[in-house]
Amino acid sequence: MEEQKRPIGEDWLALWIGLGIFVLGLGAFAGVNVLGWGAKVNVWIDAAKAVVPVSGAFKEMPSIVSLILTYLFMLGLMLIAARCMRADIKKFAAGFTLVFWISYGCWFTGHYAYIAATPDVLAKYGINWSLNLTGEAGFIVALLAGLVIGNFFPKLAAFMGEATRPELYIKTAIVILGAGLGAKAAESMSLASAILFRGLCASVEVYLIDWAVVYLVARTVFKFNREWAVPLASGISICGVSAAIATGAAIRARPVVPIMVSSLVVIFAVVELLLLPFIAQALLWTEPMVAGDWMGLAVKTDGAAIASGAIVDALVRAKALAMEGIHYQEGWIMMPATTSKIFIDFFIGIWAFVLAIIWCSKIECRGEVKAVEIWERFPKFVLGYMLTFVLLLAFSLSSPEALKAAKGATSQMDAFRVLFFVMTFFTIGVISNFRKLWAEGIGKLAAVYLLCLFGFIVWVGLLISYIFFHGIKPPLVVG
Repeated sequence: MEEQKRPIGEDWLALWIGLGIFVLGLGAFAGVNVLGWGAKVNVWIDAAKAVVPVSGAFKEMPSIVSLILTYLFMLGLMLIAARCMRADIKKFAAGFTLVFWISYGCWFTGHYAYIAATPDVLAKYGINWSLNLTGEAGFIVALLAGLVIGNFFPKLAAFMGEATRPELYIKTAIVILGAGLGAKAAESMSLASAILFRGLCASVEVYLIDWAVVYLVARTVFKFNREWAVPLASGISICGVSAAIATGAAIRARPVVPIMVSSLVVIFAVVELLLLPFIAQALLWTEPMVAGDWMGLAVKTDGAAIASGAIVDALVRAKALAMEGIHYQEGWIMMPATTSKIFIDFFIGIWAFVLAIIWCSKIECRGEVKAVEIWERFPKFVLGYMLTFVLLLAFSLSSPEALKAAKGATSQMDAFRVLFFVMTFFTIGVISNFRKLWAEGIGKLAAVYLLCLFGFIVWVGLLISYIFFHGIKPPLVVG
């Protein structure tokens, strides 16, 4: 009998899917719009005019054709991923179809002019008011829709279960995001360099301060043993699910331990996602880069952190425009959130390796730790993010024409990146069944999480963000 191949993990799949879309998008440099048919949603009053192909080269293509092609392309990519993960293909296809169309419906709804229009374009749509949330309101709509399904329609949530994979979606989106940020960085190289350096410094704080404090609280105040305290400290202070699982494996914790911690991470990430962006808009709209970095340091899980950065980017830009007529360029406020989270991810493998050495040499003495473990635990999608960022930055800096081509290429990639983002929001909501998780007996763990997160980590993150990003402003929209 032929030995069954080992499933490929979401980390590797996100890397290759993201790089695949990146390579296809590069066709724009040669004048070939490989992804130009991708469906893009504009702010709308007339629903019939909302969806258009992302490239003007396909302006004659009917919207419904663009949308169906986008769905089929995404479905094809995800079915390849499902096969590599040894998932049930039929269940995945059915579940993903619902995930895609509900997510797209939420994204579409979020672009309704009365929700999304900013003050400078109200006259264009013939309206005199709006919620002023920009099109990124679709992320919030998707999250709320997911929460409703996850908590009130469990059968529907179970039907989509095979395709409810927020980590796969967000990691793929981050790989593609690197290209867009690389092109943006080329427009203002000095600012981008400052963000990268300050983001690195701010991220180090997570490991040197937050982890130690949470571990100490878990051990001394709540009397958890080391097996529980390590994944709990990692999940609360570092990067949520990935950190809890990686460090749990490093110390050979029972599988149930990081799984329970990961469940808590998702719940509290949703709470943070619903609250912190609006707090940042209210208190930090005059310090936009502080607001962005705060999301990267305070909100756990890659999906929720990057998503909250996107929401803050939209909310702060909208308020700055409404209050003072300042029109910041899109994406720059999100950049420090992404940068901090990526650097945090970058060090997860190293941190897990350090803990593995300590546990093997000082606590359990189960044998020598090999250097290959650092590679096994290193988040591979981070390599994709770094590669797409560096390549697009290098291309964009080569000439003004290359920068223009890079903007066209990344606009086509972004048509698919935002879909991965919105599916992340939706599926985070779907898996956040609060009653089920509470019934599993995670009350004591939740107490540690609540105390450390809102009593310490959120506010220390804000202080660190203020120290490193105070006074830095995004570039303004010209013209």
